[in-house]
Amino acid sequence: MFHILLNKNNAVSRLFLYLFSGIFGVSLFLAARGTAIAQNSEADSDTTDHVVRVIRFVGNDNVNDNTLEALIRTQTNREFLGIPRFTPWYFIWQLTNKFGEPPTFLNRETVANDIERIQRYYQTIGFLEARVDTNIVEFKDNRVEVSFLIDEGAPSTINTVSYTGMPAFGDTTRVPEFYEDSPLTRERINDTTYAHHRRYSENALTEERSRLITFLKNNGYAAVQNDSISVLMKRDPENRHQMDALFTINPGHKYTFGDLSISLAGPGGSEGYTEQDTVQRPGLTSGDKRMYLRKDPSAQTKFSLLTDQVLFKPGEAFDQSLYIRTVNEFQNLGMLTIQQFGLSEDGSLPDYSDEELPVMFSLRSLPKHSVNVNVFGMRRYGYGSGAGLTYTNNNLFGRAENLQLSLNGSFEYVNSETIRDISPDSSSQSVDGGFFQNFDARIEYTLPRLNFPFAFLDDRVSFSNARTRYGLSFTQSDQLLFDINSDIRFNLRYEVEHSNRFSSYLDLIELDLLDTTPSSQFRQSLQEEFGEDSFEYQRILEDFRPQVSSILRYTFQSKRTDLIKRNYGYFSEYSAAIGGNIPYLADRFFVTPDTLEGNLPPIIPSSRNSLAYSRFLKGTVDYRRYIPISNNGVFSYRGFLGLATPYGQSSSLPLNQRFYAGGTNDIRGWNIYSLGPGSIPLDEVTISGGEIKLLAQTEVRQRFISNFLSSNWIAAWFADAGNIWYGPRTTFPSSSESSQQTIENQQRLLDQGKFKYDQFYKQIAVGSGAGFRIDWEYIIVRFDFAFRVHDLQEGWFNNKKLYFSFGIGHSF
Repeated sequence: MFHILLNKNNAVSRLFLYLFSGIFGVSLFLAARGTAIAQNSEADSDTTDHVVRVIRFVGNDNVNDNTLEALIRTQTNREFLGIPRFTPWYFIWQLTNKFGEPPTFLNRETVANDIERIQRYYQTIGFLEARVDTNIVEFKDNRVEVSFLIDEGAPSTINTVSYTGMPAFGDTTRVPEFYEDSPLTRERINDTTYAHHRRYSENALTEERSRLITFLKNNGYAAVQNDSISVLMKRDPENRHQMDALFTINPGHKYTFGDLSISLAGPGGSEGYTEQDTVQRPGLTSGDKRMYLRKDPSAQTKFSLLTDQVLFKPGEAFDQSLYIRTVNEFQNLGMLTIQQFGLSEDGSLPDYSDEELPVMFSLRSLPKHSVNVNVFGMRRYGYGSGAGLTYTNNNLFGRAENLQLSLNGSFEYVNSETIRDISPDSSSQSVDGGFFQNFDARIEYTLPRLNFPFAFLDDRVSFSNARTRYGLSFTQSDQLLFDINSDIRFNLRYEVEHSNRFSSYLDLIELDLLDTTPSSQFRQSLQEEFGEDSFEYQRILEDFRPQVSSILRYTFQSKRTDLIKRNYGYFSEYSAAIGGNIPYLADRFFVTPDTLEGNLPPIIPSSRNSLAYSRFLKGTVDYRRYIPISNNGVFSYRGFLGLATPYGQSSSLPLNQRFYAGGTNDIRGWNIYSLGPGSIPLDEVTISGGEIKLLAQTEVRQRFISNFLSSNWIAAWFADAGNIWYGPRTTFPSSSESSQQTIENQQRLLDQGKFKYDQFYKQIAVGSGAGFRIDWEYIIVRFDFAFRVHDLQEGWFNNKKLYFSFGIGHSF
């Protein structure tokens, strides 16, 4: 076999010239000189003067190329957007012999190691007789193609899985149930043997050994290690590719929890443990075992908070799961850090010669008070900036209560073109741009546990990481169609992280008092369309009178992805809500017990504005998938469905409970709130928002620059499609005095805005374009350039305007 390798060349300082072209033009990136990637290194005896231009895999019928590429260290120069042999950084180096990326030379030792890596990988997935060779072809002077020739051979199969050495338990069903829960076991052959009939998988066998270790540790056998369980593979003498697996278990001694010691130091370096307590009582300890507690006075924490986090009892059988969950309970408090913990009095390695294992936790409280000031950029309708001030008290009453007070303000300049979109006859009059302002104040009180009426769930395994949040907020905001004069909201929310994948959120009470007024441009549009004294105009203004709403909402999240990078797995969220029942009950039984008014009296007696309310149902489904398509590329897609409908005597939804479309995280190419309902132009919208929303998004992301300005640069192509519509109960205001022209115009808009099965697909707006992301470790900055592929007013491919959007984080 001929083994060839690339090696690494350390350049002290080098400039990278990056050329990135797309629909938004050509961008030139100049990077500081740094270390070359891949195989360029100091020359050695195995290095050749050949440059690797192509890498191929032959014979890999059961493993894709991307998987094998991730295994090997032999590489070509970096390819732009994954295009084979398109290596602009290397070409730049060829032209300048100074800038760009030096060639990746071949090295025999690396290729030899790659052969071993590929062969070893095949063995782990059941191809125990796989063989790998290489073929090197010099297709140009000093330019070679490296081919890995793979003979996979026949895969091996495990017929049966057996267990021996498992200790007996008082509950005779525990072990059989554990065996039957294994992903390796199928039909039961006898008490300890099960059919398998699947391909040999080293990962599956390793995971089963880990499952056995976890089971034993959770049932008292604390000293079990990897070498306590061995796996014997026996070949079938008549078929060498058929095997049987036998797990041999040596559990060792059974252990109990000994005394528990918890020490809590103060913030900084304060460790004067002058406050001490010893606890020995049923419910917390068993037998003669005790909890020894001590803390520094500056920690300002109650001993009961510490004991409440302990899920095991000193004196009872050792349970690794309860021990680890206790560690997590302390971590989830948010007001302390764990300095040390262990199964010994001083935190050293456990002494398994004694059948009692003492437990210790050394904790340190965080500073109680903190103030955070932040300045940020933003974009909704235009570009702007803002600042915020946040005060946090992370241990208010000594039981990890968190109090947070925050103030935020921002402004953005909205140009005349955006405002003109909602102004009638804008071609015959000048429209000036202006500043939109936003202010919000918030107070939030959080407990690291479930409060009434769900406190009984707090110690259950799937509810141990829980929060109860009380929130009160006040917001003022300028919008395109209407301004929020005041939005006062109270919220009682329960949050539970059942596992790393599943989370639940219950908004038991959400009360919202909303006061809005139409923007001056929107009001002018209505006046010119209907007349200031018309019934229609006055009825539409009713939509903007003060409103009170309430919501009971449950949200379930399932995720298996990095929420910042979003480069694998999925994210899904489902919610169901019922709204308006609290003001309805107040109206029905307290305000006017004999009459259902449909509104509540004003909070301020001198005010003439009663509080409108609506009863409604609302549900959403949001699913996002992230599929790796190369080592540095991801294909992602998202589907969203939202439905809401008023019920009872209500005929409309509150403004802040309707669906809206457009924006940097929605359908790019349209500003936030500027799309729909249906095909109604923005300057003809009289009832904003919709009751039905459909959204589909796709995006392909490919890293094209690594480690430039301490970040990765990602190119993206995207397409977004969707819209919002009125629901079946939506009606436009009219009266017997309305003109025939007004009635016909309203009916036309209603037809354009309502969801109809035979028409909605024609009203799907489509935006598409390209952009790039700058990916630092904890933040992603996004720049997108979109065209309106399907503009509902101008048709397919007729709008040539380019729309720019800026955002933080991936769009979905």
